[in-house]
Amino acid sequence: MASPLILRTCLDILHFSGLTAAARSSLQGAGSIFCLHHVCPGGGRQRGFAPNSKLEIEPAFLAAMIGLVREKGMETISLGDAVAQLKMGKPSPKPFAVFTLDDGYKDNQTFAQPVFAKLNCPYTIFVAPRIAEGTCELWWRILELVISTGRVETALAGQKISLSCQSDKEKWQAWNMLLPRIEKLEEFAQRQFIRELAQKHSVDVDAYCRSVAMNWDDLRAINQDPLCTIGAHTLNHHSVGKMNAANALEQMKQSRRLISDELGEDIRFNAYPYGDEPNATARDFKLAEKAGYEASLTTRKGVCFPEHSAHLQALPRIMVSGRYQALRYVDAMMSGLPTAMFAKFNRLNVE
Repeated sequence: MASPLILRTCLDILHFSGLTAAARSSLQGAGSIFCLHHVCPGGGRQRGFAPNSKLEIEPAFLAAMIGLVREKGMETISLGDAVAQLKMGKPSPKPFAVFTLDDGYKDNQTFAQPVFAKLNCPYTIFVAPRIAEGTCELWWRILELVISTGRVETALAGQKISLSCQSDKEKWQAWNMLLPRIEKLEEFAQRQFIRELAQKHSVDVDAYCRSVAMNWDDLRAINQDPLCTIGAHTLNHHSVGKMNAANALEQMKQSRRLISDELGEDIRFNAYPYGDEPNATARDFKLAEKAGYEASLTTRKGVCFPEHSAHLQALPRIMVSGRYQALRYVDAMMSGLPTAMFAKFNRLNVE
């Protein structure tokens, strides 16, 4: 995978050359669905060891994004309205822009909701019930906290690991060593490992989850906002693509049922955790439909085209990262040109 610096350079070339502007009319498709996680002051701007800051953006940047898409002639609409447009199989006169946030963090309510309200912009929050209950491991954040204690002592795949994590350089080395190994673990084994690692280093997994995530009362409150739609994000933020079919289906069915019970309404939409090709496969698109979802969102990069009317369980999104908080990067991505080039100008990536 190319480094953020290389990708930013490529996006700069496309933007400043005028290529994205020229390509917009033919490649922007029916519209763009944006994927966000955390929205908080200073988000994504941290220095030193802050590996998960890539999942954060600042509220002011969110507001600027909404202004940008409208300036470019796009219509900010709800996910439900966007899906209805896609079902028609032909583009609307104005391409849509849909804003979505994954996981259901407190900062969505504290900092993002006021921005959406002020600018009258619809948004969707995808919720995993175990996160709302405060019992999800949020392993990528827990790993950062463990490394930040200054030393990591563990055993992984039969290998004893002892790492000094005093300096930022040592912390990054530990992160780069441990992250890919933990990612490869089977889902349930991964969660057991991270809990044992956290306990050994005096990090309280559940307390951390409760401190950063909206609980059911918070979700019921934000769901009263007419601009807000709540969707499902599996039961425990598991990668369905790495599970057998029975477990994957159960993750999606249970999530929909529990959220529906808590909020008292049908849950129509789903987003796959992680959401890229290894973590959400063609098999899982069929399972999501079987679980009763009207449409599901991936993180396969791209814009939506009318042809997605036949692939509503595999809709692409544009990830908005703290490493790319410049409007020119967003503008380039929603033009459709960067992903079209990567996909050899194939409109669909649904296999």
